[in-house]
Amino acid sequence: MATNFVQEGVTIDYTASSAISSGDVVVMGSLIGIALTDIAIGDIGSVMIRGVFDLPKVDAAVIAVGEEVLFDSSASKFDDAAATPATGDHAGSIVALEAKGATTGETIRVLFTGAPGTLT
Repeated sequence: MATNFVQEGVTIDYTASSAISSGDVVVMGSLIGIALTDIAIGDIGSVMIRGVFDLPKVDAAVIAVGEEVLFDSSASKFDDAAATPATGDHAGSIVALEAKGATTGETIRVLFTGAPGTLT
């Protein structure tokens, strides 16, 4: 193993600027992930940036399998690609793994690709 190897990059260390609960979406500039544990303010915790998660969906969103979805930061939910991003929203690195219609379920299964996205 290379002497300068740090970690595989599926999970990364993150220093919390506010309290974070396990399962929360964490936006880190162009990266987005899910907190694996609770992280207190100022503490370092693990955030997974690649993987499949069941996460909250905007009720009115109509989402197709394979569609890039948007993280609506004000609602803390995922919206369809037709949504207009607002300040703090994240797009471009999350893909739907199931189809959901308007008012069809409260969650959507998504793949976090680990690739940088766009923070509005």
